[in-house]
Amino acid sequence: MQQSAVPELAHTQTRPIHWVATATAVAGVVALSSFVQPGSATAAQTATGTQNKSAHAAAQPPGTTGVDFPLQCGRVKAVVAKKATGDLDGDGRPETVAVVHCDSAMGTPPDGVYVLTRTADNSTPRIVATLVDPKDRLTVTDFTLHAGTVGATLLGYSSTAVPNCCPDLKTPVTWQWSGNAFIRSAPSDAHSV
Repeated sequence: MQQSAVPELAHTQTRPIHWVATATAVAGVVALSSFVQPGSATAAQTATGTQNKSAHAAAQPPGTTGVDFPLQCGRVKAVVAKKATGDLDGDGRPETVAVVHCDSAMGTPPDGVYVLTRTADNSTPRIVATLVDPKDRLTVTDFTLHAGTVGATLLGYSSTAVPNCCPDLKTPVTWQWSGNAFIRSAPSDAHSV
């Protein structure tokens, strides 16, 4: 039998003080729970309950299913490769940011990055901004959405002579809502891959 190289841990040996501490903690929880009781239940739904349902429905981020993304894919369909949700404009309702490209069997199809929100009736998602246009021949990696900021690394091409399979430029970027538009900032310049 092989002996363990790790010394025995102190907490694996129980002592009477451990049992006393555990019993005291359990007694404290039981005593506290006898003072804290839930509110009484009612069968009637109040107006507040209806408002909470409406607020909850409004807080749901828009989905990407059924959205007509502005891509020219020919006989193949558009595919949502990545998506993230968050409140980008500070209005209390989440938006969805989707990275979309054509479902191509060959090559590296360019990505489009779109911001979706819900219409006033909260049922139909719609595109409100294009952060990356597929016409720019960029591929999106390291896609994030944190604290109202969309971040990504864009892989691109130094010239039209560079084949689609092999992007040779890498640019980290972020987008943030300025009150009337998304502002793109590049923390550093593009560099060769």
